[in-house]
Amino acid sequence: MKNILQVIRRELRIIGQRPIYLLGSAGVMLCTVLFFTTFLGEGLPQRLRIGLVDLDNSSTSRNFRQQLDATQMGQVVEFESIAHARRELETGRISGYVVIPERFDEEVQAFHCPKIQVQVNLMYPVIGGALAYKDILYMVNLTNGAVQRQVLRAKGVPEWEIMGRLQPVALDAHCIGNPGTNYAYYLVNMILMGILGMCITLVIAYSVGAELKYGTSKHLLETAGDSLFDALIGKFAPYTLLFWALGLSIQLLLFGPLHYPIAGSLGWLLLTTLLFVLAYESVAVFIVSLLPTLRLGVCVSALYSVLGFSFAGFTLPVEALPAALQGLSVLFPLRFYYQIYAKVVYFGCGFEAWWPYLLALTAFLFVPYLTGKRLYNAYKYQNYPRN
Repeated sequence: MKNILQVIRRELRIIGQRPIYLLGSAGVMLCTVLFFTTFLGEGLPQRLRIGLVDLDNSSTSRNFRQQLDATQMGQVVEFESIAHARRELETGRISGYVVIPERFDEEVQAFHCPKIQVQVNLMYPVIGGALAYKDILYMVNLTNGAVQRQVLRAKGVPEWEIMGRLQPVALDAHCIGNPGTNYAYYLVNMILMGILGMCITLVIAYSVGAELKYGTSKHLLETAGDSLFDALIGKFAPYTLLFWALGLSIQLLLFGPLHYPIAGSLGWLLLTTLLFVLAYESVAVFIVSLLPTLRLGVCVSALYSVLGFSFAGFTLPVEALPAALQGLSVLFPLRFYYQIYAKVVYFGCGFEAWWPYLLALTAFLFVPYLTGKRLYNAYKYQNYPRN
């Protein structure tokens, strides 16, 4: 304990002398939390600009325009020509546009099935274009149903039979854990924790590699009584408390003042956050041990932590990845944290449902033992590339 306490005091002095450690951890996370909690504060983008070119200007087309403008995410902007609407779409000022053809009302009344042209930008921005298309498609389907209802009424079909023909199968959907389909509920927490994992990996990799870069590794081992284990425990103790406090602050903010729904126990999630921090610290030590230089260690750590977003499974299911890549998901702590998060937050499961994922997070703590001897030799004998 004496050696560990000496290393802790030494590390606290280094943190006080180099602002990069606090800026790369607390500073980055503060900016990230402020950005994502405000950017997705309403859950979904509101009042997306949707262009409308009305070449018919009839009562039916005007009614379609009013209904489209009344949707939650739509804000209709009228254009006189298709060319003007296309220019606005290409410059990103609108997310899509609808063209109501000439003689639209006449074609509807004559049962000739007129075609409504829809142009949507699904490349920039992806979310805006997809949501705009969803709103447009919804209103087109409603308009189609309204026209068919008028036709069936004119033929004398009873009202109860009309609804059976228009919608023979009714969909009763229940969004578990997120009834309002709020994007923030399933994106913000995992994005923030993924960025926290990135900060942990980069800061720890820099801290371990800086001892080699500046030639202070021998002094670190002397302070720890020539024990690499004591040196790493004392060195990471301040960072562990700092990153755990940041993780707890994120969880308490989201599930407290911001009222994110949670079906299970928050206490289990806070314990998992501690293991999440320790797992990423262990991975950072492993990377620097394999590549005992500051430059390579930080670069590989950045690449590794970024790939965690793709293999976590909260944006794209791991089962949908190519078979050759699915097994790589076990290399990232964020994947197992997401599994626990989904079980606790969405389904309210107890410990018996997610203990295997907790064991997987714990297994990351033993990864540094695989390359500990290499890091010890680099620290003690400084036999590592200088460039």
